[in-house]
Amino acid sequence: MTAKTISIDARAYALLNRARKSQEESFSQVIKRAQWPRQDRSCGALLKALPKMPRASAAVIQRLDTAQMADSPPDSAWA
Repeated sequence: MTAKTISIDARAYALLNRARKSQEESFSQVIKRAQWPRQDRSCGALLKALPKMPRASAAVIQRLDTAQMADSPPDSAWA
């Protein structure tokens, strides 16, 4: 078995230590039985979250439109 050394702060260490079922349980075992919530990173999840996100003001949208219109491709594709 390969081992890796990691650094954690004192609070994380205390949390891991309290999560141990016994003194014999290793931190590796604690981490492996931890439940890591998975976030949905799909386009559908983004569309569902959009109504809850803050809206850009008209001024911000105008500045973005102006910047996009002023943008032009470089003279050389290699520049």
